[in-house]
Amino acid sequence: MPGDKCFIDTNILVYAFDISAGKKHEVAKRIVIDLWDTKDGILSTQVLQEFFVSVTRKIPKPMDAGLAREIVSDFLKWDIVINDENSLLEAIDIHIRYNYSFWDSLLIQAAIRSGAVLLLTEDLTDSQTINGLSIKNPFKHLVKSP
Repeated sequence: MPGDKCFIDTNILVYAFDISAGKKHEVAKRIVIDLWDTKDGILSTQVLQEFFVSVTRKIPKPMDAGLAREIVSDFLKWDIVINDENSLLEAIDIHIRYNYSFWDSLLIQAAIRSGAVLLLTEDLTDSQTINGLSIKNPFKHLVKSP
């Protein structure tokens, strides 16, 4: 819903640019376009760092580093959360309480700190709420192929 701030995980951003991701590419691309249009998207420096490494090294057809840099530069127009010393301690608290990895806890912490109402990711527990932040997997409706 427009006006609801949405934090997206690295995997959503990568799928939006990875045409080999099939249906996930289409879903993620639509999410990113919608968030761009409504100006409701939020990212963190962690997500942008992971995105750069993933699209230049980890996807089947890696992107040129110069193009990836331009994309990162464009996404810097979104609301960006920069992790600081308090972020680290808050992430550790989330890690201890919810048993997520530290890196996932840092992502959750950034989303909470940003004021987002929704965190889109395929890597965390779908439909869980942490400190008012709802976690949703936008791909859960896709049928898994054998």
